Amino acid sequence: MFYRRKTYRKDLKKLKTDKNSTDLCFSQDTCGLNVCLKDQTDLADFSSLEDENKDTDPQNFTSDLSKAQSDDIEGPLIGDHETQESKGGEADLHKYLHGCKKNPGHSQFIPVDTFTLKLLPKGFQYKDLYELIKLIADQTVRVDVKMTSPDRPKFYPKSFEPYPFYNMRERRNLRTGSGKVRHAYKFQDGVCQDGSYESTDYTKCWCRKCKDSDSPSNVWWEFYVTTATHVIYDDIEANHTTLRLFYDRNESPEVSVDKVNVVNVNIEHDRCVLNSVTCDENVGNKMHETCELFNNSWRKVHKKYKASRSIHRFLFIVSHPHGCSKQVSVGRWMKKKMVGDRCQFTYTTSTCPGSSGAQVYCLGYSDWAWFNLVHGGNLKSGLNYSGVGDVY
Repeated sequence: MFYRRKTYRKDLKKLKTDKNSTDLCFSQDTCGLNVCLKDQTDLADFSSLEDENKDTDPQNFTSDLSKAQSDDIEGPLIGDHETQESKGGEADLHKYLHGCKKNPGHSQFIPVDTFTLKLLPKGFQYKDLYELIKLIADQTVRVDVKMTSPDRPKFYPKSFEPYPFYNMRERRNLRTGSGKVRHAYKFQDGVCQDGSYESTDYTKCWCRKCKDSDSPSNVWWEFYVTTATHVIYDDIEANHTTLRLFYDRNESPEVSVDKVNVVNVNIEHDRCVLNSVTCDENVGNKMHETCELFNNSWRKVHKKYKASRSIHRFLFIVSHPHGCSKQVSVGRWMKKKMVGDRCQFTYTTSTCPGSSGAQVYCLGYSDWAWFNLVHGGNLKSGLNYSGVGDVY
């Protein structure tokens, strides 16, 4: 039996489906951000700068802003996706890691389990920012998809650019991407314990274990995950998807949920919201607590960096490169491209296959909405790019 709530959170009612490893190491010298600020000004003082300085470059970044202009096209940017494909399944993922051609040696990634405040670039070694990145890491999940939908389109909307995995329809090879838990809610007997939902039309947990049980749990946790639509296209693929949580190091115990539904997809903007469930008390409580802590941490950091966002252009990502343990990468956004009333960013922050769908954080920008920015792929210029999102 398939369970579905009568109503979703108020924010969800507004949504409409639009189908139109610790093996990695980090070197601060090559991340493109470990540089001194002009006049040794600390970022904590940037809030006093005026907007007319937004086009100046007080930091001596090694990246070339002119690169971004080569990708100035109509409509959303389209490049090479960064989903990790693996014909040999899970066992072959480390092979792709060690054979990576985009970032040999992965020197620009920081393993989450060794990430410290001092590993942030000079000028960004701010405790609240560090704690926010750690919380986002706790919310980051590996997305494992083992089925390609027969309904994938041949081209991206309004273009003749090939859509990822169209030629692999109905195949069952493993592909991995990344995602982030956005909200987590506890339910008991069909009533949300957080005051954010109305009652449901079901009173028992709907995970796969409970579905096949004569005594399903009456307490469960539901959580929402954002990723890219090219990673999970529809419910056919979601039905063959597993989310691995807390994969912080090679030796991390496997914690996964395998009951996943699509709540909303937008192909043109390359964004997808998933709904999943667990009745594991340890997993549910940890994810719920992390989401609550994230909300408070995000507000502090956003307030601190909002005024200086067009100057420092700091952008970070937590993802699962090559489907291996999660990594932090930091860099700089290069161009903010408007797509209608939403926007898309290009950036130098390092990514690899397996990073598709990871959350993209442009420090100082607000993405306090369901559809925030996710990593889309890599452009011919060498820059990476996000999907289209609601940030302002």
